[in-house]
Amino acid sequence: MPSLSPPANPTAGHGHGRFSRPLGKQTFYAVLFAVALHALALGLALNHRSTDPIKPNLPKTEDTITPMAVIPPPSEKFRPEPTPPQKSAPDLTPAATAAAARQPASMAAPPAPTAEEWAFAAKYTLRNSKGYRYNWGQQVRSMMGTSVQGPDQGVVRFRVEIAPDGTLSKLETLWTTSALAEQLARKAIGDMPRLPPTPTGKPLVFDRTISFTPFASDGPPTYKDDCLPDPPAFRNPFAWDGKSPPRGAEPEPVEKLDARALEECLKQLPQDSIEAESARDQRLLDQWGSTRSGR
Repeated sequence: MPSLSPPANPTAGHGHGRFSRPLGKQTFYAVLFAVALHALALGLALNHRSTDPIKPNLPKTEDTITPMAVIPPPSEKFRPEPTPPQKSAPDLTPAATAAAARQPASMAAPPAPTAEEWAFAAKYTLRNSKGYRYNWGQQVRSMMGTSVQGPDQGVVRFRVEIAPDGTLSKLETLWTTSALAEQLARKAIGDMPRLPPTPTGKPLVFDRTISFTPFASDGPPTYKDDCLPDPPAFRNPFAWDGKSPPRGAEPEPVEKLDARALEECLKQLPQDSIEAESARDQRLLDQWGSTRSGR
């Protein structure tokens, strides 16, 4: 009878079983790739979870209803005053600017001379009562009203004679450029209040131009040169009427005041104002200025 013996191990001589063989290179790389892939997936999952906004776990609140009182409308008696409308900005369009430029110029009537100015004029005897003559013209112009640029503007020149007691004794129109200006001036002269007596106690005769234009420069006069002698008037030495004896070319001598007379004269001079100096400069500019030379 044959003996029963265990079968021979087919793997004998080839190691310790099927999986005891050393791993190959391909298997090693496959395992390494699987581990890296799982690690990458795990990292992405953790990063996505950390970037999600965390919602605070707030307790739930029940909706509450707040009662509101209904205010009745104001009555007619206590109705608030309406707010005034705000002034709009000025229209600066070219059309508005041109319309404003077409508005005629105007100048209000100057104020009448004050009592102090008339008191000074009633005592000032130099230059044919210079202060009295200026105050008379200023009084007339103040009663003529506002002058507006247009066909009615103009000037009128009178020859005036005032009696020693201050009343008007003669009025003559020498020339005029506006019938309205002459009419208003004559009406103002007829309505003038009583004037003080003349400074010299004699009739005062003078010529006076009344300007009824919006561009007049009738400022107060200056008095600082009133004590100086008048400059000699120009006379053409070559003009001759054929009858009178011919005059020489030498100018007439100028009379000079002595020291005492000059001192007494200077006592009458008032202190000139800035308005008087400005008016004097404007008169010289109007007289000698030229639009061609720009001066």
